[in-house]
Amino acid sequence: MDVRDILELDSNQPNDFVTKESLMNDGKKKKIKKPDPAVKRPEGMHRELWGLLHSDSRYQTDAAPIVPSDTKQGYKQMKARIGSSKVRPWKWMPFTNPARKDGAIFYHWGRVADEGKDYPFARFNKTVDIPTFSDLEYQQHLHDDKWTRQETEHLFDLCKRFEIRFVVVHDRWDRERYKAYSIEDLKERYYNICNILAKVRAPQGSEPKIKAFDAEHERRRKLQLTKLFERTPEQVEEEEYLIGELKKIELRKKEREKKQQDLQKLITAADSNADNRKADRKTTKKKLQAKELKIKDGGAIANPEPGGIKFPDFKASGTSLRSQRMKLPATIGQKKTKAIEQVLEELGLEFNPMPTEEIVTSFNSLRQDIVLLYELKLAMATCQYEMQTLKHRHDQLIANRSGGSVTHSQFKASSLDSFIEDIIGSSSVEVSYGGSSPSKRKFLVDTIDVVGTSTTPTKKRKAAIEQSNILKKIKQKM
Repeated sequence: MDVRDILELDSNQPNDFVTKESLMNDGKKKKIKKPDPAVKRPEGMHRELWGLLHSDSRYQTDAAPIVPSDTKQGYKQMKARIGSSKVRPWKWMPFTNPARKDGAIFYHWGRVADEGKDYPFARFNKTVDIPTFSDLEYQQHLHDDKWTRQETEHLFDLCKRFEIRFVVVHDRWDRERYKAYSIEDLKERYYNICNILAKVRAPQGSEPKIKAFDAEHERRRKLQLTKLFERTPEQVEEEEYLIGELKKIELRKKEREKKQQDLQKLITAADSNADNRKADRKTTKKKLQAKELKIKDGGAIANPEPGGIKFPDFKASGTSLRSQRMKLPATIGQKKTKAIEQVLEELGLEFNPMPTEEIVTSFNSLRQDIVLLYELKLAMATCQYEMQTLKHRHDQLIANRSGGSVTHSQFKASSLDSFIEDIIGSSSVEVSYGGSSPSKRKFLVDTIDVVGTSTTPTKKRKAAIEQSNILKKIKQKM
């Protein structure tokens, strides 16, 4: 709008309405640039310089701008160019909403061109399809002894009015005229009628769409939620305590199963070693001679895989020292290494003997048995400690039940001791000193020291000692 429009003077420009094309574009046809004729690069000029000076349409449309300039079209938002055209007229006009059934008339501003059109937001009004039934259908299929015809019609009227919002339907239920029902009862009656009508009205040979609703499950669910909500603080604390105890029981069960698996592995390894020794003793001289010939021919003896120690195996091509096969792997801890050194020192053997083929095999087998013996003794110490702890607990329970009189429970641990002796006896060796009497003899297993290496925490040991001290004091008083 300019001075001519204000003074209502005629202008030579056309009085068209403002459109999007007139605002965003000038309507002028763009000039089509013709491709430049091929221009050759002068002789003696470098290619880089010619690329800066010459603008070739095949590679770039325009030359590089010297001063930054804005273009009409690009990644920036296009600016509207306001001209002298007239704007589209608007009018205060009435309108009706087809979604309403009361015939209410409202007013709003709208374009003159849109006068008489339907209200655009009426398409968002979505209605729920509530089925209806006739008297014959109700008498033949929908009759129920718990519901009357008037209650059923009242239910469907409320569902249609409030669009199956059963909470609102339950709130607006007329309890003065009809019997009071719960929300689950209203849902069950409504969905049962819908499913029956769908089956009756479905064409023959087609399966109707059934709406599933389990009223009994819904009642139980709400009952459980009510009980959960009405818990007292004491009940909440008790539940948390029981959950914590359950987790402890599961953790102890897993630890017990793991200990049993580890002990079973040790027993299996001890049995396999014993069987291998028996098989080696039954080997005939012919087999020994065959092995010696095989070694001379350049073959190697296949060593059995050790149970406790996995020695390095050099199967790759190339030269290697035989002494490298006697090197202990890095996975062996200091305690096991110390136990091996103690037994070797007790037996009077060198820590690094001459690495012949027979010595390497026998020395590795000996150290494997020492580690297995160490693990068996460690497991035996753990079992003895657990047995002693159970014994103290048993004595304390008997003392509490008998009202102060303490009776010693005689634990028969002979079965456990014999079981462990059977395991260790196969790999135990008697060590006797020169000229010593049989009373001074001791087993090789006694050389290994596992004091302080048990996996049992120190706190448990102290608790067991304190329990034993308390029991001794009670016995002295009695």
